[in-house]
Amino acid sequence: MQWLKQLLFIILSAFICLFTLSAAAAEPLAVDGLMEPYEVVEVGSSVPGILESIEVGRGDTIKEGQVLASLKSGVEKATLALARERARLDADIRHKQERLAFLTRKQQRFEQLYESKAVPFEKMDEARTEKSLAELELQQAIENQRIAELEMNRAAEALEQRTIRSPISGVVVERYMAPGEYIEDKPVLKIAQIHPLNVELILSVEQLGSVKEGGTARVYPQEPVGGNYRAKISVVDRVVDAASGTFGVRLELPNPDYRISAGIKCRVEFE
Repeated sequence: MQWLKQLLFIILSAFICLFTLSAAAAEPLAVDGLMEPYEVVEVGSSVPGILESIEVGRGDTIKEGQVLASLKSGVEKATLALARERARLDADIRHKQERLAFLTRKQQRFEQLYESKAVPFEKMDEARTEKSLAELELQQAIENQRIAELEMNRAAEALEQRTIRSPISGVVVERYMAPGEYIEDKPVLKIAQIHPLNVELILSVEQLGSVKEGGTARVYPQEPVGGNYRAKISVVDRVVDAASGTFGVRLELPNPDYRISAGIKCRVEFE
């Protein structure tokens, strides 16, 4: 009987060990993380000048391409108006077209007269030369108008450079300058894109290979935000920090309604 009790004890111990290992394997990998903006941009001007106005303030929600600020641009506006007027004028071209048509008819008449021996060769050659010169003058007028159009486009681009637009959609984090200040190489505003959010994690080297790009995880922001959200693994570092024995992982968390604020800690469970 003693051997039977020992056999039952061994079987029971093995069953308990197997159950414990199964439960441990079923438990998801969970780590703490930090939710950060997808991108942070300090917006400035591509040209120096005096800041005329700022259209947004700290905390404002903005869209990509929205006007944020503008520089004084009186000279640029006047230059554009002048260039636009020059590009619009076509009187010189119409004049050259009429002159070419007249000289074409003249040359045709002299050709006929020359064939009937009514005029000398010199007159006919002069008519041909005048027509050729008129064609060149018309071509030059057309080229001048094209140059005027290019100058208008350049003036428009110079004026556009005086307008500061947002390169991303997001929220204004900081405002550095005020109207009347001179801009040269300083940023005017700091903007953060918070849709999507980046969830930054640090994992130990033992978890290397257990998470892969394209996988998903469940994110639990700390209170008072709360709730849980599905995120996609976008980056898994391929270089391990030898000193700490850790590597970084980044998740991409959709945040279209800006419900979740950046800078909040969270708990992440890998699915």
